[in-house]
Amino acid sequence: MSNYGRSRVKVPASTANLGPGFDTLGMALSLYAWIEMEEAPETVFHLYGDEMKGVPQDKSNLLYQVAQMVFAEAGVSVPELSISMYSDIPLARGLGSSASAIVGALAAANAMIGSPLDNAKLFNMATALEKHPDNVGASLFGGIITAVWDGVEADYIRLDSPENLEVLVIIPEFELATTKARGVLPAEVTVRDAVYNISRTSLLTAALASGRLDMIGKAMQDRLHQPYRAPLVPGMEKLLAEAPQHGALGIALSGAGPTLLAFVDGRESRKAELEAFLKETMQEHGIPARTCWLPACAEGVTAEVLPRTGMQSESFLDMIKGEVRS
Repeated sequence: MSNYGRSRVKVPASTANLGPGFDTLGMALSLYAWIEMEEAPETVFHLYGDEMKGVPQDKSNLLYQVAQMVFAEAGVSVPELSISMYSDIPLARGLGSSASAIVGALAAANAMIGSPLDNAKLFNMATALEKHPDNVGASLFGGIITAVWDGVEADYIRLDSPENLEVLVIIPEFELATTKARGVLPAEVTVRDAVYNISRTSLLTAALASGRLDMIGKAMQDRLHQPYRAPLVPGMEKLLAEAPQHGALGIALSGAGPTLLAFVDGRESRKAELEAFLKETMQEHGIPARTCWLPACAEGVTAEVLPRTGMQSESFLDMIKGEVRS
């Protein structure tokens, strides 16, 4: 075996689209996954937390596959790995679980072999795997990103979250596969709807960049994907139409859903009312759901290299317990 160290990464969840910015706007959220990776005599996985149930524990695992892409790109061979992961990011709920896994695995594998690949290369690799740059860009760079991808290279601009902007999500207790959510979208849209979304995406980006919270509600409207996905999420139409009446600046489907995300002015006095409205609407449709306040995460994935201990799973779990408690 080589003398490569043990890498540890912390990667944030993300929300995408923010309403009109389909496949281009993303935002990192303060909900996390942790990954450790090191060379081993044979490949083994240590997966912790409810969100890891059912995840493959062989070389078909996404983390392993992504790590091997990094090694191939860097021209090194590390065929056997010990991989540990704990995640608080719910699977298939529109909070970037696959993107966080991809970014986390890229960063962990890269750090483990001395970080030969820069962030631009990691961003291109992540976008090629995810097929859109918004979630992976947010998890990689933190903050709010607007990004484009031409099929080869991804470019982005990062924004800080505006002062006083808070995020409330409601997470229904059912999964919605991105492939299903994309499958209901039309192959073509009218020029009118295209202009509708282009104008609002531009307005939303400018509002976020300039801190104009008063413009967010108008800017978060969408005609490209939410009307077609609404039948997949009971209660969504009512939430989109009425949440602003209960204190939301604006509300949108988070990524492909089924989670919905509300932007809220931190000075708003009706936070409890809004939270109750979101829960009650889901209850009316027989959908168990939970709300969560998730501050925007200014920092993207972080990586460190640690001494190899031979007791990865125990030290990793101790670290996680400390992080979660704090």
